[in-house]
Amino acid sequence: MGRTERTEETGRTERFEELRPLLFSIAYRILGSVTEAEDAVQETWLRWETSAVEPDSDKAYLASVVTRISIDVLKSARVRREAYVGPWFPEPLLNDPYEDPERSAELADSLSMAALLLLERLSPLERAVFVLREVFAFGFPEIATAVGRSEAACRQLAVRARRHMDAGRPRFEADRQERDELAERFFAALRAGDVDGLRELLAADVALTADSGGKTPQLARALMGVDNVSRLFASYFPRLARIDVSWEPGEVNGQPGAVFRDRDGRILTAMVLDVLDGRIQTIRSVTNPDKLAHLGPVADAWAVTREANQARRPSSDPSH
Repeated sequence: MGRTERTEETGRTERFEELRPLLFSIAYRILGSVTEAEDAVQETWLRWETSAVEPDSDKAYLASVVTRISIDVLKSARVRREAYVGPWFPEPLLNDPYEDPERSAELADSLSMAALLLLERLSPLERAVFVLREVFAFGFPEIATAVGRSEAACRQLAVRARRHMDAGRPRFEADRQERDELAERFFAALRAGDVDGLRELLAADVALTADSGGKTPQLARALMGVDNVSRLFASYFPRLARIDVSWEPGEVNGQPGAVFRDRDGRILTAMVLDVLDGRIQTIRSVTNPDKLAHLGPVADAWAVTREANQARRPSSDPSH
């Protein structure tokens, strides 16, 4: 390879790396999977690396390629999800690599578990059009090229997708500071096993659900209601603390949550809180080890559960 070819290749590599965060963020919102999004970005690079095309806009061209790849992956993934054991949640994402101050609200909103689950209701084309248009503000000519439809068809897809998304969104959004303060109080009450403290923070019809994929201990069904959820948390999570399970409150998919780890630092679960109207409305946990592996080594949830169930309060505890 001559010097000119090497220079061109280096320039192409640098341009791709600059756009990698955007490409991943597009793919993740279409797919709801960190690993599949990373694979889609890698496939985009392989196609770019071997292509002789020199587009007018690298951003538009590469966004089109990653979108088409993601649509194809999503079509096959949906078949697999139909046979999924229990509730299906997106793979938890702790940090979105793409930032755009002018689109910060749209980026944060579209990253939440609730929004990604709403996107699951859309067709793959509707989902891709919504993500490109509403989240990343691509023009309809670029979107039409990306999804292989006319601009008029893309406008119709965008209207349909927006209607579905708006119908499923809650009417009242939580103030970020209020939301974070409530989450801090929640995790403090969780650690203390404070039933009354938990009851103050949970909505009357709070729902607790988990995505285990049938690979970790799970609830027989979603747990509903403030009494049921607060009692479960107050009885079980102090046991986890006694066997050195720790949790690190922080953002998960742009929402308040926490990553739980066993005594060796291996990941046990990622928990996300939906906060609305001053209360926690929904608590979602991802325990499927396949969906946690991108965060680091994964704990043996069965062993942790057995040990927690055997944990007993100290004899000096009056409630023993």
